[in-house]
Amino acid sequence: MSHPPPPAPGADPGADPGADALPPPQLHPTALVAPGARLHPGVVVGPYAIIGAGVELGPKVSVGAHAVIEGPTVLGARCRVFPHAVIGADPQDRKYRGEPTRLVVGDDTTFREFSTANRGTGADGLTRIGGRCLFMAYAHVAHDCVVGDDVVMANSVALAGHVQVGDAVVLGGLAAVHQFGRIGRCAMVGGGSMVAQDVPPFTVAQGDRARLFGLNMVGLRRAGVPEAVITALKGAWRALFQQGLPSRVAVDQALEGWGHLAEVRELVQFLEGSTRGVCRPIGAEPAST
Repeated sequence: MSHPPPPAPGADPGADPGADALPPPQLHPTALVAPGARLHPGVVVGPYAIIGAGVELGPKVSVGAHAVIEGPTVLGARCRVFPHAVIGADPQDRKYRGEPTRLVVGDDTTFREFSTANRGTGADGLTRIGGRCLFMAYAHVAHDCVVGDDVVMANSVALAGHVQVGDAVVLGGLAAVHQFGRIGRCAMVGGGSMVAQDVPPFTVAQGDRARLFGLNMVGLRRAGVPEAVITALKGAWRALFQQGLPSRVAVDQALEGWGHLAEVRELVQFLEGSTRGVCRPIGAEPAST
């Protein structure tokens, strides 16, 4: 997962080679911008928007009417915050005691109307969101989540605290993910799903509680994964989820047959790294050990 590091003091987030040619920030007369905020060239802030102290907006960021951005928060270049979104607010966590925590967002990410993203909690609290993500209306990213690049969260999707979402994940409308849950790279979670356990990379999960329905063939092909790799992932899927093998035997079989491919190793490593357990495939009984 490729995330921009937190910017050094004074550094431009999402530095744009043409930033020197951009106009100065354009602020609507009714917008409120705290003295401690830092707005880079090309930023546009709409009517009645509020930009708090400790906020840093990269080049060409646009903030819609009545949106609120609180700090410490960094938004990369060309991010778009639509009306009534609230970005960088205090975490919804009873343990939070007002300590300075952060939200860092990569370039070209969009927050649609009424979406929310909270800062982290605890001494080193950090919520990190990658680039080119789309958070549709009412989507919510809770404290200390790590969200990859090119993630799409449809309307009213909710991530609880400390959730990890890999690159190129799509979450359908009204889906929710339990705290400390993980969604692997290039996975698809169907609308309305309640995700209580981890969703492996490259798979499709659906339901309450979410179950696995196979590989995310559409997502894999959109990502340009070669057909030979997809065929290998099908074989690994069968070994890991469909043959009823003890988990260690299934892993060994998958690695023996297709472990030379990085994607198969990624799938196996995800399974082995699970602490909450993995969503079961549809029709399967719990795996033996």
